[in-house]
Amino acid sequence: MAKKGLMGLWITLAVIVVVVLIGVFWWFGTYNSLVSSEESVTSSWSEIDNQLLRRADLIPNLVNTVKGFAAQEKTVIQSVSDARAKLAGASSAKEKMDASNELDGALSRLLVVVENYPELKSDKVFISLMDELSGTENRLSVARKRYNDSVKAFNMQIKKFPSSIVAGASGFEQKDYFEVPAEKKETPEVQF
Repeated sequence: MAKKGLMGLWITLAVIVVVVLIGVFWWFGTYNSLVSSEESVTSSWSEIDNQLLRRADLIPNLVNTVKGFAAQEKTVIQSVSDARAKLAGASSAKEKMDASNELDGALSRLLVVVENYPELKSDKVFISLMDELSGTENRLSVARKRYNDSVKAFNMQIKKFPSSIVAGASGFEQKDYFEVPAEKKETPEVQF
């Protein structure tokens, strides 16, 4: 009888150890999955950063080309330069998103100015810069989509049960999407 009681105790201990080990392995597996997802978000943001830098590097050349043709458009040119400086000085992802959106608006105003100067639109340097800028904007758009997709996957993972337990205990926090500002969502007015 004593052997039977001792055997039952060992079986109970073995079951407890197995359950604890399964829990520990699950915890570390979930934690590692969260780390991988967070790194995916960071990597996606890095690509946006690269494209923002590329765009910021192209803008001075574009501004200088426009300056030669449209010296009287100083306020528009200054707004582009100011927005670019703000983007260069931004440190957090949120600041960079806001500065990028401000730069988008300033560039849009600059392109409206360009419409008033047909000789500028036919200048080879300007055309080349606009092609480079257009390509960069396309790459930036793709990078934003990839970033938002990885943010979505990460945010869903930290909110779903039971991984939300590991996320909360390990300090994983929800990431912000790179959102389009409201004024960009409005349909532009086209006149012929």
